[in-house]
Amino acid sequence: MGPKITLTDTQDPAVAQAMVKLLMAFNNAGSGWVYDGRPLVVQVSDPETDELLGGVWGSTSYDYLHVDMLFLPEHLRRRGLGTQLLRQAEAEAIRRGCHGSYLDTFDFQARGFYEKLGYSVFGVLEENPPGHTRFFLSRRLL
Repeated sequence: MGPKITLTDTQDPAVAQAMVKLLMAFNNAGSGWVYDGRPLVVQVSDPETDELLGGVWGSTSYDYLHVDMLFLPEHLRRRGLGTQLLRQAEAEAIRRGCHGSYLDTFDFQARGFYEKLGYSVFGVLEENPPGHTRFFLSRRLL
């Protein structure tokens, strides 16, 4: 008799924690590295209300910065703030011992912005979402 397999559309945090524990044990043994993930967040807030306006959301692990999200509202774009935020996240990543950074962006987002900052495309996923392209970019930090 094989294992019980269950399909669900809900995510139980306890199941996620158990799966992460299993995967990390496998990865640590296979890579010879102990997973050292740490969150890295740079927030941009309204100075009067403290309302969150945007920022960088990511993490560092295995000597790399992963930028999961970088967002600024339209009225704060094209003023150098995005560059400042990304460079601040990269500087913290370097302090943590990282030598590279990676992220992804869609064709309707900021590929050119990242390329101007030294990122290069290393992968492309067509039709994700349908009718668009997702680009994976990386950059050496040291």
